[in-house]
Order: sequence, then structure tokens, then C-alpha cells
Amino acid sequence: MEEQKPAYLVISEALANHAEWKQALDSVTVALRSFLLFDNMALYLGQDGQINRTDVVYARATGRGKSAEADIDWGQEIAQAVFHKDELIIKTPDATTPRDQRISFPYFLGLPLKSSQGIIGALVFVRFGGPTYTSRHINDARYLATLFGCMFERRMLEQQIVTLEESRRQADLQEDFIATISHELRTPLGFIKGYSTTLLRPDAEWDAETRKEFLTIIDEEADHLAGLIDHMLESARLQSKTLLMNFQPVRIDALLRDATMRSQTRYKDLTVILENETQVIPLVMADSVRLTQVLLNFFSNAVKYAPGSPIYLRVRLFENFLRIEFRDEGPGIAAQHLPHIFNKFYRVPGYGASGSGLGLFICRLIILAHRGQLAVQSMLGQGTTFLIDLPLSQSS
Repeated sequence: MEEQKPAYLVISEALANHAEWKQALDSVTVALRSFLLFDNMALYLGQDGQINRTDVVYARATGRGKSAEADIDWGQEIAQAVFHKDELIIKTPDATTPRDQRISFPYFLGLPLKSSQGIIGALVFVRFGGPTYTSRHINDARYLATLFGCMFERRMLEQQIVTLEESRRQADLQEDFIATISHELRTPLGFIKGYSTTLLRPDAEWDAETRKEFLTIIDEEADHLAGLIDHMLESARLQSKTLLMNFQPVRIDALLRDATMRSQTRYKDLTVILENETQVIPLVMADSVRLTQVLLNFFSNAVKYAPGSPIYLRVRLFENFLRIEFRDEGPGIAAQHLPHIFNKFYRVPGYGASGSGLGLFICRLIILAHRGQLAVQSMLGQGTTFLIDLPLSQSS
């Protein structure tokens, strides 16, 4: 027959083996009753050095007060006294208190919870109707308070680590953003500065056609610069998760028709073939504005890099996700460039550099924000297909 583990060992293992602290405390409470009699147990943590600025973080009624949990005394006053005095406090009922009901005759034991930085809270035990706490019970409670203090200090340290990692990530994003600005904005600014300085030279006269050519370049580069800034700001917000998404049930077939109509209005010669117009397509939770943005970017790229090619749109259903296929019959992309196609500022050599290099990077971030996946398939001379996979069931 397996030997029963000592209660203190069970308690230590419960605190160590449960990642979620409330589950650990639930397990501890069960084991604790085998060697420490109590009806209620409550844990209080201080906030900004004042315990009365926070509610009890954990409370459990296990004995005679269980049927009256909402009405019984959880030892808030004792917890505040322990926290401010930083010492163990025992409180017994006044001798004049009527003893006709045990629930109105509490014995309190309050102990400080400490970390390496000092007191952080209080642990309170309540017994209704006695008995008084013996020296052994007090020592057992001290041991438990020490363990709880260590547990909550670990929890606070883990929270601090998460906060520091997030701060570091934000700092990295800011550094990356600054480096990007200094690098990517130089080209359009160089064009604007160069041609405007040339036009303003006092020692040169320019004919009307030349001035128009220079001003056209300045205007185009200014538009390029504005688009680049917009894309960089949007990508930064997506990376930092500060760009809000409005998830709602969306009809993908309707969204595809809307994006197609908008693109054909802009590009008069664009041919789009919807291959699933009669298929019943389930709703997905999505931000329709952002998904449309992704599709419009695909249309824009197809017109730019696969001019004259028809576009084929198709929806396929799988067990857990829906796939949108966006295919053109353009020149395709060489295999060595495909792994980098969604990287920030990556441009396939030979396709010009008129874009910001952020369009597909932003598209990928948008799809990832939908808990989906974005992929590309292509072969030289055989066109390019973009694949958007969206989960059929997700919460916003």
C-alpha cells in the first residue's frame, strides 16, 4: 500500500505543479484541511502599499460558514491590521459576544505575506466557534504564509518579465521604424529635393516641357512619399497590435464581389473571373475593411506586374478553414524569391521599385491578425497564386 504523502509535501507540490495560481490554491485548500482546522481562508494583496485599495484575491469557505459565504466575515479588518503592522495577529471573540450561533463567534488568525521586497499582503484564517489556535497551528500557518508569499512574488516577477518583454518589443519596433524611415524615405526625398533645386537654379532657364517633366516627377515622388509614410505607420500599428480590428460575421462571396467591382471601376480593362458564384459559402469572423484592403492590394499588384492577365478568384472549403485563391496568368516569380515575398521592403528584382515594398508585408500582418495564413505559389511563365486561409470558427 502506497504511503500517504505528508500534507506539507502535498501543498508544496500543488504550488509547484500548477501553472495557474488559483488552481494551485484550490488544491492547497483541500490538502490543508488535513492538518489545519479552519472554516474560511482568505488571501489579500496590497496595491500601491495599501491593502485597503484592493479586494480579496482568493477566498474559500470549507466548513461551517460555507452555507453563508455571502454574509460571513472574511477578515478584511484583520488583513489590514496585519498589512500595516507587518506582524501576526490573533483575534478571539469578545467574552460578551452571544454564542447561540457559531457563525457570529469567529476566531481570526492573520499572517503577513512577504516577498524579498517586504510585505505584500496578508493570509487570514477564520474558525467559527473555536477552538483557539495552538502554537502548532500557528507554525503550520506561518509555513503556509511563507509558501504563499513566494508564490505571489513569483507571479509578480512573471508579470514584470512580461511587461519588460513588451517594453523591449516596443523599443525594438521604434528603433526599426526610425531606421526604416532614415533608409526608405531618402530616395523620394532625394528626387523631390534634386528636381526642385534644379528648377530653382538662378543660372538656368527651363522650357515649359522640361519644367512640366520635372514637376511631374516631383508630384509622383511626393505621392510615393505619402504612401510610404502611410504604409509604415500602418505596419507599425499592426506589429504593435495597436490597430483595432472590427471582427464581425462576413460573407466572403459578397466581399469578393465588392472588391472586384471596386477594382474594375479603377482599372477599366481588368478582367476578373469568380469561379464560385453559385457555391454556398459559410460566414467567417473577420474585419471586412481589412480583408478588402488585402484583396485590393492583390488587384493592384496584378495590374502592375501581370498587365493584361485575367484574375481568377476561387473559394475552397476545408474542415476547419476557408481558402481564398487569387490567381493571375502573369510572368510569375522565380523560386528563390518566394520565401521573401512577404518580408518588409522586399522587392523582386526586375519588377521595378515604384511601390513601398510594404504592401504584401501589411497583407500578411492583417491575415495573421485574423488567425489565418497567407501564402504564395508561383512559377516563371505560369502566373502567381496567393492563398488566404481563414479559420471557420474564431472569436474576435
